[in-house]
Amino acid sequence: MKKENLVFIVVALLVGLLGGFLIFSVTNKNKGGGSQGMPSGVPMGSGSPTDYSQRIAEAEKILAQDPKNYQVWVQLGNDYFDTEQPQKAVNAYGKALEIDSSRPDTPNVLTDQGVMYRKMGLFDKAVANFEKASTIDPKHLQSLYNLGVVYANDLKQNDKAIAAWQRYVALDAMSPQGQQVKAMIEELKAGGGPPKGGSWK
Repeated sequence: MKKENLVFIVVALLVGLLGGFLIFSVTNKNKGGGSQGMPSGVPMGSGSPTDYSQRIAEAEKILAQDPKNYQVWVQLGNDYFDTEQPQKAVNAYGKALEIDSSRPDTPNVLTDQGVMYRKMGLFDKAVANFEKASTIDPKHLQSLYNLGVVYANDLKQNDKAIAAWQRYVALDAMSPQGQQVKAMIEELKAGGGPPKGGSWK
Protein backbone atom coordinates (compact mmCIF):
# COMPACT_ATOMS: atom_id res chain seq x y z
CA MET A 1 0.00 0.00 0.00
CA LYS A 2 1.36 3.41 -0.89
CA LYS A 3 2.25 5.80 1.88
CA GLU A 4 -0.22 8.40 0.53
CA ASN A 5 -3.07 5.87 0.66
CA LEU A 6 -2.22 4.94 4.24
CA VAL A 7 -2.18 8.60 5.29
CA PHE A 8 -5.54 9.13 3.56
CA ILE A 9 -7.08 6.15 5.38
CA VAL A 10 -5.82 7.34 8.77
CA VAL A 11 -7.13 10.86 8.16
CA ALA A 12 -10.50 9.50 6.96
CA LEU A 13 -10.81 7.36 10.09
CA LEU A 14 -10.02 10.29 12.35
CA VAL A 15 -12.53 12.52 10.55
CA GLY A 16 -15.17 9.78 10.80
CA LEU A 17 -14.56 9.31 14.51
CA LEU A 18 -14.67 13.05 15.14
CA GLY A 19 -17.84 13.39 13.07
CA GLY A 20 -19.48 10.62 15.10
CA PHE A 21 -18.58 12.32 18.34
CA LEU A 22 -19.90 15.67 17.18
CA ILE A 23 -23.28 14.54 15.87
CA PHE A 24 -24.07 12.45 18.93
CA SER A 25 -22.90 15.11 21.34
CA VAL A 26 -25.47 17.62 22.50
CA THR A 27 -22.85 19.58 24.40
CA ASN A 28 -22.76 22.96 26.07
CA LYS A 29 -22.05 24.46 22.65
CA ASN A 30 -25.47 23.29 21.43
CA LYS A 31 -27.39 23.59 24.68
CA GLY A 32 -27.32 27.28 25.36
CA GLY A 33 -23.95 27.63 27.04
CA GLY A 34 -21.05 29.86 26.18
CA SER A 35 -21.79 32.36 23.45
CA GLN A 36 -25.51 31.58 23.31
CA GLY A 37 -26.46 33.68 26.27
CA MET A 38 -24.71 32.25 29.32
CA PRO A 39 -24.16 35.11 31.75
CA SER A 40 -20.58 36.18 32.13
CA GLY A 41 -20.85 35.52 35.88
CA VAL A 42 -20.64 31.76 35.27
CA PRO A 43 -17.05 30.81 34.46
CA MET A 44 -16.62 28.47 31.49
CA GLY A 45 -13.48 26.64 32.60
CA SER A 46 -11.66 23.65 31.18
CA GLY A 47 -14.02 21.10 32.72
CA SER A 48 -11.87 19.98 35.64
CA PRO A 49 -13.74 19.08 38.87
CA THR A 50 -12.66 22.41 40.39
CA ASP A 51 -14.07 24.31 37.44
CA TYR A 52 -17.36 22.44 37.68
CA SER A 53 -17.62 23.12 41.40
CA GLN A 54 -16.92 26.80 40.84
CA ARG A 55 -19.40 27.02 37.95
CA ILE A 56 -22.10 25.23 39.92
CA ALA A 57 -21.55 27.53 42.91
CA GLU A 58 -21.70 30.62 40.67
CA ALA A 59 -24.86 29.37 38.94
CA GLU A 60 -26.54 28.71 42.28
CA LYS A 61 -25.70 32.27 43.40
CA ILE A 62 -27.18 33.72 40.23
CA LEU A 63 -30.32 31.58 40.57
CA ALA A 64 -30.78 32.62 44.19
CA GLN A 65 -31.14 36.20 42.91
CA ASP A 66 -32.76 35.40 39.56
CA PRO A 67 -34.69 32.09 39.81
CA LYS A 68 -36.28 32.60 36.37
CA ASN A 69 -32.95 32.62 34.51
CA TYR A 70 -33.51 29.93 31.88
CA GLN A 71 -29.94 29.86 30.53
CA VAL A 72 -28.39 29.41 33.97
CA TRP A 73 -30.78 26.53 34.81
CA VAL A 74 -29.79 24.80 31.56
CA GLN A 75 -26.08 25.35 32.22
CA LEU A 76 -26.51 24.05 35.76
CA GLY A 77 -28.25 20.96 34.37
CA ASN A 78 -25.37 20.49 31.93
CA ASP A 79 -22.82 20.72 34.73
CA TYR A 80 -24.75 18.24 36.87
CA PHE A 81 -25.01 15.98 33.80
CA ASP A 82 -21.26 16.15 33.24
CA THR A 83 -20.48 15.51 36.91
CA GLU A 84 -22.73 12.43 37.13
CA GLN A 85 -25.42 13.97 39.35
CA PRO A 86 -28.55 12.75 37.54
CA GLN A 87 -31.23 13.78 40.04
CA LYS A 88 -29.87 17.32 40.28
CA ALA A 89 -29.57 17.49 36.49
CA VAL A 90 -33.19 16.33 36.07
CA ASN A 91 -34.34 18.99 38.53
CA ALA A 92 -32.32 21.79 36.88
CA TYR A 93 -33.53 20.88 33.38
CA GLY A 94 -37.06 20.66 34.76
CA LYS A 95 -36.80 24.22 36.13
CA ALA A 96 -35.61 25.47 32.74
CA LEU A 97 -38.51 23.74 30.99
CA GLU A 98 -40.98 25.20 33.50
CA ILE A 99 -39.69 28.69 32.70
CA ASP A 100 -39.90 28.27 28.92
CA SER A 101 -40.54 25.09 26.97
CA SER A 102 -40.90 26.85 23.62
CA ARG A 103 -37.24 27.64 22.92
CA PRO A 104 -35.32 26.22 19.96
CA ASP A 105 -33.09 24.22 22.34
CA THR A 106 -36.04 22.54 24.11
CA PRO A 107 -35.46 19.20 22.31
CA ASN A 108 -31.84 19.22 23.53
CA VAL A 109 -32.90 19.95 27.11
CA LEU A 110 -35.57 17.23 26.99
CA THR A 111 -33.07 14.77 25.55
CA ASP A 112 -30.43 15.49 28.17
CA GLN A 113 -33.04 15.20 30.91
CA GLY A 114 -34.10 11.91 29.34
CA VAL A 115 -30.53 10.62 29.48
CA MET A 116 -30.47 11.42 33.19
CA TYR A 117 -33.81 9.65 33.70
CA ARG A 118 -32.29 6.61 32.02
CA LYS A 119 -29.24 6.79 34.27
CA MET A 120 -31.64 6.67 37.24
CA GLY A 121 -33.42 3.63 35.79
CA LEU A 122 -36.57 5.62 34.96
CA PHE A 123 -36.85 4.22 31.45
CA ASP A 124 -40.47 5.21 30.83
CA LYS A 125 -39.68 8.83 31.67
CA ALA A 126 -36.63 8.70 29.41
CA VAL A 127 -38.77 7.37 26.55
CA ALA A 128 -41.39 10.08 27.15
CA ASN A 129 -38.71 12.79 26.98
CA PHE A 130 -37.13 11.42 23.80
CA GLU A 131 -40.55 11.09 22.14
CA LYS A 132 -41.50 14.62 23.16
CA ALA A 133 -38.20 15.99 21.82
CA SER A 134 -38.70 14.24 18.49
CA THR A 135 -42.31 15.44 18.32
CA ILE A 136 -41.19 19.06 18.82
CA ASP A 137 -38.40 18.61 16.28
CA PRO A 138 -38.98 15.59 14.01
CA LYS A 139 -35.41 15.97 12.71
CA HIS A 140 -33.82 15.75 16.17
CA LEU A 141 -31.47 12.84 15.59
CA GLN A 142 -30.12 12.48 19.12
CA SER A 143 -33.56 11.88 20.64
CA LEU A 144 -34.32 9.20 18.03
CA TYR A 145 -30.97 7.51 18.58
CA ASN A 146 -31.41 7.49 22.36
CA LEU A 147 -35.00 6.29 22.04
CA GLY A 148 -33.76 3.25 20.15
CA VAL A 149 -31.05 2.59 22.72
CA VAL A 150 -33.52 2.58 25.62
CA TYR A 151 -35.93 0.32 23.76
CA ALA A 152 -33.17 -2.09 22.72
CA ASN A 153 -30.91 -2.14 25.78
CA ASP A 154 -33.21 -1.39 28.70
CA LEU A 155 -36.77 -2.34 27.74
CA LYS A 156 -35.85 -5.22 25.39
CA GLN A 157 -38.44 -4.03 22.87
CA ASN A 158 -36.52 -4.54 19.67
CA ASP A 159 -39.47 -3.74 17.41
CA LYS A 160 -39.78 -0.28 18.96
CA ALA A 161 -36.01 0.24 18.82
CA ILE A 162 -36.03 -0.64 15.13
CA ALA A 163 -38.93 1.76 14.51
CA ALA A 164 -37.09 4.63 16.26
CA TRP A 165 -33.88 3.95 14.36
CA GLN A 166 -35.72 3.67 11.07
CA ARG A 167 -37.01 7.19 11.72
CA TYR A 168 -33.38 8.18 12.29
CA VAL A 169 -32.18 6.56 9.06
CA ALA A 170 -34.99 8.23 7.10
CA LEU A 171 -33.40 11.55 8.08
CA ASP A 172 -29.73 10.58 7.94
CA ALA A 173 -28.95 7.50 5.89
CA MET A 174 -25.59 8.37 4.36
CA SER A 175 -23.45 9.77 7.18
CA PRO A 176 -21.16 7.45 9.18
CA GLN A 177 -23.63 7.72 12.06
CA GLY A 178 -26.54 6.84 9.78
CA GLN A 179 -24.59 3.82 8.56
CA GLN A 180 -23.94 2.80 12.17
CA VAL A 181 -27.65 3.05 12.97
CA LYS A 182 -28.46 0.96 9.87
CA ALA A 183 -26.05 -1.70 11.10
CA MET A 184 -27.69 -1.69 14.55
CA ILE A 185 -31.11 -2.15 12.92
CA GLU A 186 -29.83 -5.13 10.94
CA GLU A 187 -28.25 -6.60 14.07
CA LEU A 188 -31.56 -6.40 15.93
CA LYS A 189 -33.48 -7.83 12.96
CA ALA A 190 -31.04 -10.74 12.85
CA GLY A 191 -31.64 -11.41 16.54
CA GLY A 192 -28.14 -10.38 17.51
CA GLY A 193 -29.25 -8.60 20.68
CA PRO A 194 -28.94 -4.94 21.61
CA PRO A 195 -26.02 -2.97 20.24
CA LYS A 196 -23.09 -2.21 22.47
CA GLY A 197 -21.94 1.29 23.28
CA GLY A 198 -23.24 4.44 21.72
CA SER A 199 -22.86 7.97 22.88
CA TRP A 200 -25.54 9.44 25.08
CA LYS A 201 -25.03 13.15 25.14
